[in-house]
Parts: sequence; C-alpha cells; structure tokens
Amino acid sequence: MNISQLETLLTISKTMSFRKAGELLNLTQPAVSAQIKSLEDEYKTILVDRNQPVTLTDNGKVFLEHAEKILAIVEELKQRLTDLNQTPQGHIVLGTTSSIAIQILPRVLSYFQDQFPLIKTTIYSMPSVQVMSSVENGSVDIGITYLTEKNPNVHSSVLYYDSFVLVVSPHHPLSELSVTQVEALKDVPLIMLTSDTLGRKFLDSIFRKHNIQPTVLMELSSSEEIKRMVEINLGAAVVSKLSIANELKLGTLKIVKVNELEIAHPVGVVYKSGRYLNSAIQQFLNDLKGMPEHHFISSE
Repeated sequence: MNISQLETLLTISKTMSFRKAGELLNLTQPAVSAQIKSLEDEYKTILVDRNQPVTLTDNGKVFLEHAEKILAIVEELKQRLTDLNQTPQGHIVLGTTSSIAIQILPRVLSYFQDQFPLIKTTIYSMPSVQVMSSVENGSVDIGITYLTEKNPNVHSSVLYYDSFVLVVSPHHPLSELSVTQVEALKDVPLIMLTSDTLGRKFLDSIFRKHNIQPTVLMELSSSEEIKRMVEINLGAAVVSKLSIANELKLGTLKIVKVNELEIAHPVGVVYKSGRYLNSAIQQFLNDLKGMPEHHFISSE
C-alpha cells in the first residue's frame, strides 16, 4: 500500500468514476484501475463496485475511513516539515459571521496579508452559533464569534466587546424617538435573526424576561440582509451595534436607545484544544490577540 493508492481511492469515492479520477490525478484510466486492483489484492477484498456510477463497497467504505485518517496524518507531517522554515506560511480556514466578515476582517486581513504574503486565508460566513461547532469539528481552523459560554474543547480569547441595538429607517415612526422602553417593542413589527443565531437567542431571552410576545415580520440569517430590509422601512430590527457604523454615517439607519439591550457581549477568537497549529495559524493568532480593541471597533 502507498499514499498514491489511498489518494486514488479517495478521489474515486468523490468522482464516482475511474476516468474522472484519472483526470484529476493526472493518471491514465488503466493506471487508476491498476492501483485499486493492487489494493484489493493486498487486502483480499473488493473495495470498488465497478458498475456505473462507480461506488465503494461496504468494505471500501470502511477502508476509506482509515485511508482518510492516514492522509490527514501525512498532510500534517508535510505541514510540520514546512514549518521548519523561518517564514510563516500555509493556509488558514476562518469561520465567522457575515457582519464580522464585512466590518472587522478587512482591516485585520489587509494588515496580516501585507506582512505575511505566503499565508493564504479562506473565510466561511456562517451563523454565530455554527462558528463554535465548526471549530470543534475541525471544518474551520479559527473562529471569530460571540463568546457566550465556556467550551472545554476550544480555546478562546476576548478581542473586543459589542452590544445589540434597535435600529429603524429614518422614515419609521420610531425614528422620532431617541429612546423607548422594551415593552413598546411588542407593538412593533420586527425583522429578526433566525433562531440559530446568538443575537436572536439574546433577544428572545430579553422578551421572555419582560413577558413580551414580539410581532415577527420576517426572519433572516444575516444581519447584513436585515439591515437592507430595515433601510427600505419594512420593519425595525435589533442588530450588532458595531455592524451599523457605515449606515449611521450615511444616515440610512437610526438607533433608538433601549436600556435593556445595552449589555456588553464579548467577541473573541476560538480554536480547537489540542490540535496542531501550523505556523500560519500561530502567527495569525498571535497578531490577532496582540491587536488593541480600537483596531476592531474603529469605524474607519
């Protein structure tokens, strides 16, 4: 058994074709067949059902599970050897919310990539509660999200603090007010985040505490989408205060103060406990933790 055979089996499982696997691996179809046949002979079992579309047998699926682990170990070995080089390099997969990705990361990443051009960054935007689980299951290397509770499987470090605010269009009836009571929101049609977001969970807890049954006009998964709906005066909304700096500057949104919402929420960086951190991830974490809070919350 060799690494190329395992890579071939993995590629076949994804493409469901000997021909397509060969194209991706730059191998002829007979070479692909020969590699699989060699594995099957060595382990005295059939790994691939060659009917169209090509699929793995039950034995092949079990074999693939272990092959993926072996390939992951080999990839980590390559990365560790690369890290012996003095120049930080590698690939970072970052998970965060759409608001943080738009408002915070451009400043952070522009500095970081100027300093370390050999480091590639991929950013996935997702609901806030999904960031932590994605870090925990290894689908992202680093997360930036609201820190609501301790998780023994991840390391976390606070970067800055945010809060949630009620926003309306300048044409909304509430725009004439500078402050209102939370009880008044029961009569206001609201555009809300979906229930799998931390912002929604926070707002629901406030409503429960004050026995308020909100009028939910619509639910959206992103604060950016919500802001656009509020700007065209479809309803009011509660969103991250730091996410609306540009809209406040342009005058397309107005804050109406609600004392009960003015709670500071820590936003931080998280990464999985016990995982190997390549030089790219280590450098990014060091730089991120070393940045002053105003670097994140500045509206410039």
